[in-house]
Amino acid sequence: MWDAQQTSIFLGASRLPDDSYQKAEELLLKFANRHGIITGATGTGKTVTLQILAEAFSDAGVPVFCADIKGDLAGISMMGESKDFLEKRAAEIKLEPYELSQYPAVFWDLFGEQGHPVRATISEMGPLLLSRLMDLSDAQEGVLNIAFRIADEEGMLLLDMKDLQAMLVNMAERASEIGARYGNVTRQSVGAIQRSLLVLEQQGANHFFGEPALKISDIMRTTRDGRGAVNILAADKLMMNPRLYATFLLWLLSELFEELPEIGDPAKPKLVFFFDEAHLLFNEAPRALLERIEQVVRLIRSKGVGVYFVTQNPLDVPETVLAQLGNRVQHALRAYTPREQKAVKTAADTFRPNPDFNTYEMITHLGTGEALVSTLAEKGIPSMVQRTLIRPPSARMGTITADERAKIMSVSPVAGLYDEVVDRESAYEILQKRAADAATAREEADKAAQQAEASNTSGWKLPDFGGNSGGSGSREPVRRQSSGRTSQRQTVTETAIKSIVRTVSTTLGREIVRGILGSLKKR
Repeated sequence: MWDAQQTSIFLGASRLPDDSYQKAEELLLKFANRHGIITGATGTGKTVTLQILAEAFSDAGVPVFCADIKGDLAGISMMGESKDFLEKRAAEIKLEPYELSQYPAVFWDLFGEQGHPVRATISEMGPLLLSRLMDLSDAQEGVLNIAFRIADEEGMLLLDMKDLQAMLVNMAERASEIGARYGNVTRQSVGAIQRSLLVLEQQGANHFFGEPALKISDIMRTTRDGRGAVNILAADKLMMNPRLYATFLLWLLSELFEELPEIGDPAKPKLVFFFDEAHLLFNEAPRALLERIEQVVRLIRSKGVGVYFVTQNPLDVPETVLAQLGNRVQHALRAYTPREQKAVKTAADTFRPNPDFNTYEMITHLGTGEALVSTLAEKGIPSMVQRTLIRPPSARMGTITADERAKIMSVSPVAGLYDEVVDRESAYEILQKRAADAATAREEADKAAQQAEASNTSGWKLPDFGGNSGGSGSREPVRRQSSGRTSQRQTVTETAIKSIVRTVSTTLGREIVRGILGSLKKR
């Protein structure tokens, strides 16, 4: 239950040398923002550990954001059910009283099907994360950076997919101009990005990019009685596109990092973020992205945000990130293959040793619901690793029905805020208007040119000797308007005149020749 004076979270009880569970293992709230990791093989109890941590943080007044990969974390929103094995576990670890409860859950879904829609704008995502999402080459990433730069300089918002597509088309048309300012922009690179956008659109990313964008404050709510909201992202369908899943959660972390103020080390976190299936974040990630992740994890704790990675294998997390995780819960691992043996050794080496047992061997012998636990104790020093029986959850374990989900969403504090898409003027509309204005200007220019040509083009013709000219055979020329084309036929009068001219010229020519020759003969 919620307690304003609460300073720690009860995780379970550790086993003493006589095999009894008497020593409470706790996570101090003042060190909960130092991040953590939950690892273990499938079926060893990672999801239940995530649930009891989410419940405990909510009771402490700390909002939580987590992904529901299989749909069984949604049960936290419903009243728990009394079961024999749960009662037995509570008695073993001396959890008294063991009370059933339900927690204030807010459901989210990138596709808007099992929760409130989650959206982000293209501008908020930024070129680095978009390049990661589309798996672009260095050259293509450079073109994408140029697109963002031009949009900023020309005052165009990049909000949704069609904005970015319109921007890329505009860049291809202005490739020479842009290339002179920012470097070579090839049509091949632009085309590759456009094809990647098409793939994203087919995978449903067009539901994610747009407005209204998610406000960070809406995942940091507390209830009237002081409990933190448990934000649950429906991720079963999202997992079909793991790159989108990882990019979205990294974007959310980045937004938290950029928006929240520095507060140092608070008495308890402002928000706790659980990253389930964490290996998806790091798989094939370029060096620049890994550096970004490391930076966010290292610095976001001073914003009061705790990040907890949930994954099967500690090798899934890079060493530079693993070193930042002070609170550790290790469920059982198997060591059948060389890689699994290496994973067990890595996990064992991250704990402060306990002289009562061999950590390496213990990891392979843990039962379901058991874990090796080490948290930051006073002065931030890691506690000695302990074999711990994890406490039972208070809320329901497992899935909920569609009707139960719909009922919870109907009374959600964000109901109606994100349901309708908003499409305000942005790059697409601006570029469409520019193209229409340019087309209109070209049409007007062509029309003006045709009119000018028609008025400036003129021709000359001989007078009509048939009397139609109204004169007496005057040679004074008569101007006529050009019809814009030349006749291929001559009038009878014109033909006659040309014949007379040729005859006169020929006769005159002969007379001149005879005169010249005659004078030569006389000489």
